[in-house]
Amino acid sequence: MSGDAPQPDWIAVDWGTSSLRVWAMAPDGRPLAEARSEDGMSRLAPEAFEAAFLRLVAPWLSGPAPVPVVICGMAGARQGWREAPYRPVPCPPLGPEMLSFAGTDPRLQVTIVPGLSQARPADVMRGEETQIAGLLAVAPGFDGIACLPGTHTKWARLSAGEVVGFQTCMTGELFALLSGQSVLRHSVGNTGWDAEAFAEAVADAISAPQRFAARLFGLRAEALLSGLAPESARARLSGLLIGLDLAASRPYWLGQDIVLIGEGSLSNRYAEALRAQGAAPRKADATEITLAGLRAARATLVERGRP
Repeated sequence: MSGDAPQPDWIAVDWGTSSLRVWAMAPDGRPLAEARSEDGMSRLAPEAFEAAFLRLVAPWLSGPAPVPVVICGMAGARQGWREAPYRPVPCPPLGPEMLSFAGTDPRLQVTIVPGLSQARPADVMRGEETQIAGLLAVAPGFDGIACLPGTHTKWARLSAGEVVGFQTCMTGELFALLSGQSVLRHSVGNTGWDAEAFAEAVADAISAPQRFAARLFGLRAEALLSGLAPESARARLSGLLIGLDLAASRPYWLGQDIVLIGEGSLSNRYAEALRAQGAAPRKADATEITLAGLRAARATLVERGRP
């Protein structure tokens, strides 16, 4: 936690599968303080969410009235704090159907932003809808594609202020599984990078996605026979997976205005891969966009006279 304990007007929350981030917010929407923990949804039973939240924010709750809390992400999942049913697309990323309830602790008044669903082909998102709302808040009228790289990378088509459709690729999760639990764990390094190997692997996967499984085992074989460096194997595995992602998502990004919403090296890798295919993606900071979306959700509640 940063700084002295503030007295927030409300609390913004991004609750992921593996981590929890909270911000004490001023009336004008500025973050006064931030805290985080590893208490993501995957580590908690539903009855443990409130306690995990209070461990971070208890010093912020010394005022006389309940503090409004606006949450996006996995707290609204079926295995979360309270289930917030999905909203079907096409629709605006935020709507009036947000789930509000009083916490067991009388100092809390909680609202959870629901995720979005798509019937055909079947797909769902939680948390990304708030980032998309943040993108539209800072870039009103944007028509194009929002790409949100991560464990489950999302490609969302936006038009006239609505999410028209979207697609999820399990790119990040596959990288974690293959590099950490498959035979490739003996060949793929944990650090280092080979930019040339990455670019070649992206091009290979896009041009011949049907060879993907064979190319994977080739990483192991080349390490055994030719001493493929662990950092090169890591870059090639990343390139093969991101290239496969781009091959599957070509109808989303080809010829489109693309904004990448992400942080760190993964977002940079997607940018490199897209530029190699002639696209011109722009990048947006994930934290700033998430906060913009949570502010938009809070504004919607205030406009409707809800806590």
